Formats: sequence, C-alpha cells, structure tokens
Amino acid sequence: MSGERVLVVGGAGFIGANLSHRLLSSGTRVRVLDSLARPGVERNLDWLQGAHGDRLETILADVRDPVAVARAVRGASAVFHLAAQVAVTTSLVDPIHDFEVNARGTLNVLEAVRREDPPPFVLFTSTNKVYGALDDVSLADVGTRYVPVDPGLRRGISEERALAFHSPYGCSKGAAEQYVLDWARTYGVPATVFRMSCIYGPRQFGTEDQGWVAHFLIQAMQGRPITLYGDGKQVRDVLFVEDLLDGFLAARERPREVAGRAFNVGGGADNTVSLLELLDLIAELEGARPAVRFEEWRLADQRWYVSDPSALAAVSGWSPRTGVREGVARLHAWLRDAARPGRTLPVQQEAAT
Repeated sequence: MSGERVLVVGGAGFIGANLSHRLLSSGTRVRVLDSLARPGVERNLDWLQGAHGDRLETILADVRDPVAVARAVRGASAVFHLAAQVAVTTSLVDPIHDFEVNARGTLNVLEAVRREDPPPFVLFTSTNKVYGALDDVSLADVGTRYVPVDPGLRRGISEERALAFHSPYGCSKGAAEQYVLDWARTYGVPATVFRMSCIYGPRQFGTEDQGWVAHFLIQAMQGRPITLYGDGKQVRDVLFVEDLLDGFLAARERPREVAGRAFNVGGGADNTVSLLELLDLIAELEGARPAVRFEEWRLADQRWYVSDPSALAAVSGWSPRTGVREGVARLHAWLRDAARPGRTLPVQQEAAT
C-alpha cells in the first residue's frame, strides 16, 4: 500500500489523528483535510507532522468548500469522512451551521468522490442519535444504571431499529448518512456508514457535549466538578479508539460487502458503563471521587443506548478487544502524561470529531 494515498476528512480531530497515525505508521501516505476550527486539534496535527514528516499532506480547508474538497479527494484510494459538527447542544443553538457542516459538507465529499474514476472507498461516521431518544424502550432502575426490561434488548440496538431523528444534530447526521447509502445504490460509490456509540481514547480532549469519558477524567484531574444531566444512571457502550480503527480497516478490506450498508459500531453489551459507574472508576484511578453536581435532563438524551455490533462482526470478523477498565486506565495514563509540568491540557470549547 506504500504508493497509495488515503484521505482523512477531519484528520486533525481525535479519531482522525489516531487513524492518520495508524495509516502512516503502516507506510500509507495520508492527506488530511481539516479546518482546525476546534480549539486543541492543531496539537494533533503538529504531532502527526512531527512523527511522519512529508508522508503527511495537509489541506487546511473547510468541508463546506466544494473546491477544496474536490482537490483533497483527487487521487485518493480511500476516504474516511470524520469531519462534523458533533454536539447536540450546538445544533440547537445554530441548526443552519449544523446542517451546512454535516449534511452539505458530506454531499460535497460524495460529489467529489463520484467524479473520480473509479470512485474511492468511502467510510462515513454517523451516530447512534439517528435512533432518537429511545423513549419507547422500557427501562428498569437497578441501582447505578438503567437496563431494558425486555431481556432481548440487552444485547443492544441493531440496524433493524427504525430511524427516529431527534434534534437538529440527529437530523443532519441522519440526512448525511442517507446520502452516503444512496450514493452507493444510485452511483455505485463503494460507501458505508458506521453509526457509532461513545468512542474514547488518547488524543481526546472532551467536553460535556461530546467526548464525555475524557471530559470526566480531565475535570477530575484538574479538581473541577463534573455536571451530570439527569440522574447519572444513563448507560452507554463505549469503544476504545484503537478497536474502532480495527473496524475501519476491516470494512475497507471488504468494500463490496459493506457498500450501501450502515453498521452499529460500539463496545456492545460487554463494554457498557453508566455515568455513575465511570465516576467510581475515576475515583479508583485518581484516589478521590470527583465532585458532582446535577442538572435537568437534556433534550434527546438517551437514558440507555447499547450497540449491537454483530452485523459488522458477521461481515468482517471484527469485535472490540479493549474492556472498559483497561481502556479508561489507558486514557487516564495518556492524559496524565499530557498534563506533565510544562504541558497543558487544551480543553476544547467545541467538541472534536
């Protein structure tokens, strides 16, 4: 693969930087398209450039610029489209901006890809928010978490679940992924969608709007209180970023099998945690429980969401390898190293991809 070039749209963000590093380390040349609009991500780009030199090509531009996007796509053998506005709260404040970045920006990528001969493989990262708040799922309170009353749901939400876009963010990401799937059907673009749950790991500087595992750790390490919206018993399946990258590359190796399909991708039923349970784990790592304050539930916040990743496993053999305790400890160690004397943790004001 040494002669090929892969495009990572949003390659300076948390997932994008990790993906770019993985590809570059394997000998693949990488082109990154990123606007550096999110505070802190320039550090990821500096890290990539320092580690890989001229094997990394950088285009500083916005995904909303079709000319820049077309230039970035030209000659790429694969496109990983990770750039997005990713916060529900931000989408509520400015839904037009949210649409332009997530929906129109994705269409710019797809149209640039369609003009290539042959069109490169495309992997688009969507979100579990396309399933809405899951208000119809009856839940039981078992102390520190909620669990579905229906035992059959405890293995997670599958792709058979009806879409129910909720919030402008859910609408923009849902619209974007439907374009991706249709460009596979209508134009033969080898494109697939990953509906992702909570991804965490090194190079993530989270906020309370996105990247909450890292955000909780950073708040605790800096002695600041953590705000829980709701009662803290809401549950997510979490997926360590290196495991996600394994899934990306497994899908790319099977473009015909995954084209035109959307996959729910997360840690699955074996890698779930509630907010309260994460606080307990942080207390073990830090030696003290962080201060907590509670606020009202936020719009479209799912009290329980767990991915059923069996569809991707059936196609590719992929499965998560990193347990919650191991993964959180690894992120904690990386954050402690990043906060050594002479360094500072850049707390982003707007969430990274």
